[in-house]
Amino acid sequence: MGVTEHPMQVLANYLPEGSFEPVVSYLHDYKVHLTVTRQRKSVLGDYRHAGLGGNHRISINGNLNKYEFLITLLHELAHLLTFEQYRNKVDAHGKEWKYCYSQLLIVFVRLKVFTPEIEVALQKSISNPSATANGETALLMVLRTYDAVKKEGHFTVASLQEGSVFQTDNGKIFRRGQLRRKRIDCMEIKTGLHYIFSPITVVKPIEPLS
Repeated sequence: MGVTEHPMQVLANYLPEGSFEPVVSYLHDYKVHLTVTRQRKSVLGDYRHAGLGGNHRISINGNLNKYEFLITLLHELAHLLTFEQYRNKVDAHGKEWKYCYSQLLIVFVRLKVFTPEIEVALQKSISNPSATANGETALLMVLRTYDAVKKEGHFTVASLQEGSVFQTDNGKIFRRGQLRRKRIDCMEIKTGLHYIFSPITVVKPIEPLS
């Protein structure tokens, strides 16, 4: 996995306008070693607490758009703030972390660094933060509209009609099924096996099979 360390001024290229100085203030105050990584499918960001005499470490995927990069960074900073206060005595995404994350979101919403549409989508995260990005599907659907690079002819599973046939990046073909709570049940055409997809998964629709 490629990892790049960035001088603080270069970090501004990853952040929405108006957020650079307050972000740097947190990084300096808490002695955070920040790295920007290549895309990771399993996580958007990661936090490692400081060892004896060391620095806190946060890594963020560098392929995220500016708004998603900032929100992911705030998610990880909330872990840092929780650790600073409670060490390892509380759950990773318990009420203590939720409070810290919520307060960070409020600070940056008040700075007006997000678009009005994102501010509206963030209200649920502020009132009841989710432990994972997939738990905030509505917010992610809004954030992904700001991606600079979009795959031509590709759409999210949520945007397809039930019964639509689509292909994933690994070449497998599925038929879209019903929404079950926060995930979508889909059947692989070849095997008949059912898989659960995140609504924001980007896929390529294809013509119905005969």
